[in-house]
Amino acid sequence: MNAPPTLPKSKQQLILAVLMLCSVLIWLDNTVLSTTLETLADPVRGIAADPGELQWATGSYTLAFATLMFTAGALGDRFGHRTVFFGGVVVFAASSLWAAYATDAGQLIAARAAMGVGSALITPAMLAILMWTFTGPARAAAIGIFSTSAGVGMAAGPVLAGFLLAHFHWGSVFLVNVPVSAVALAGIAVLVPNFRSPTRRPLDPAGMLLSIGGLVALVYGLIRAGQVAAWSRTDVWAPILAGLVLLAAFVVVELRVKAPGFDPRLLAHRTFGGGNLALGLLLFGVAAITFYNAFYLQGALGFSPMAAGLANIPTAAGALVGAPLAARLVRRRSVRPVAVPALTVAALTMGAYAFLDVQTPLVWIEVLLFVQGLAIGMVIGPVTAALIGHLPLAQAGAGSAVTNTVRQAGSVIGIAVGGTILSIGYRRAIEPALVGLPGPVQEQARVSAEQARHAAPGLAGAADDAFVHAMHTGAGWIAAIALLGAGVLLVTLPAGKKRGPVAEHDETHAAEAVAAPASRP
Repeated sequence: MNAPPTLPKSKQQLILAVLMLCSVLIWLDNTVLSTTLETLADPVRGIAADPGELQWATGSYTLAFATLMFTAGALGDRFGHRTVFFGGVVVFAASSLWAAYATDAGQLIAARAAMGVGSALITPAMLAILMWTFTGPARAAAIGIFSTSAGVGMAAGPVLAGFLLAHFHWGSVFLVNVPVSAVALAGIAVLVPNFRSPTRRPLDPAGMLLSIGGLVALVYGLIRAGQVAAWSRTDVWAPILAGLVLLAAFVVVELRVKAPGFDPRLLAHRTFGGGNLALGLLLFGVAAITFYNAFYLQGALGFSPMAAGLANIPTAAGALVGAPLAARLVRRRSVRPVAVPALTVAALTMGAYAFLDVQTPLVWIEVLLFVQGLAIGMVIGPVTAALIGHLPLAQAGAGSAVTNTVRQAGSVIGIAVGGTILSIGYRRAIEPALVGLPGPVQEQARVSAEQARHAAPGLAGAADDAFVHAMHTGAGWIAAIALLGAGVLLVTLPAGKKRGPVAEHDETHAAEAVAAPASRP
């Protein structure tokens, strides 16, 4: 099908409903995991996963998503977006079933990676179908409605996870994806035409393999450092070095390809390159601090999964308020005076975790989470739209691929680095409390605060204190990195207001910014 057909309005609305269902499903999956981390670490209620395994369970999904999404877009051009969309939902549902019945951390990590593959197939196909189904003013309205799926998923995910964890086995947070996917598959099969681009983008297997290999090696080395509490070991620095070499080779290969899936040349544009770097640094911070938040609420403060889910609602509420507020402010002024202060505030809220402890009143935590969500919401939408708006229309698709890859890479590296700082800080802080205890108890307590609480009842207080100390250290580093992103935006974004009407490809990317979840691990 080389031209978008004129579909009846009723069918357009039904297609939009199917797309929103799938988008909510992806956002739910991203948010339920953060609420489940504490349970997975528990030796009794979960699978006794150590911090490194939880980093992989979180990061494997994002890593697969980051490295496969631009290839998935090319597959849609070749075989039809409905075909790829359908296949992605099947992979996502099957891997969710696998994750639900995983018996150890290794199986869960592999299942999460497979879920990332499914999401990578779903997202570009979903966006392409949205753009082919609607045209003109109806497209802008459809994008606005579609964008609400992010807020629904962010708000409902933690609460749904809390309810399921309170009443069922932890695998239920993944099992719930299966019936929803079945409904989506029926809708795709019956309603969605197999839209196909008249221009087939070439596949990029070399780039895909190099990017996967580079990120896997880099992340492995970073997480390994936290597991062994050292940076000088060969099994830490060698994978990090190998990962950097492979990523450099990936850039060289993409520069030589005529139609690369990831075009590094676009990063030479000052605004585009600097803005993407800033977004990557922001999402580095968001992923790391969200990882901390999961263990702080349920571990150190002792919240139930349901209470922790409800406590996280202000983050979603803030993001829902921040995105439209920023859009109105940008129309009156420009992106830089809105995004730079917002990113600065977001960084400061991450640094504010250095002042939280086991005695902090809940009201202050809720205020902090709301302001954090508000600030993040005021950065991501305006900046992503501005970046694509500074590229020629013909490069909008390539620009979207670069932006989403950078965002996802920032998230997975943030989880790796943030978790490693937390692990090393915790091990050093817990040591004084382990003197005189039996060797097996010491070894178990060094793994994580969750393990320490079960190793010996008397270690619970020391474990909480050690975790909070490590969180304070990590929060300072995370805030500094996010603040660097604000500085990059200040230098690279133009000071003046963009003139002329908003290009249609800005609208496309606004939808893509919503559908490619990267703000929460």
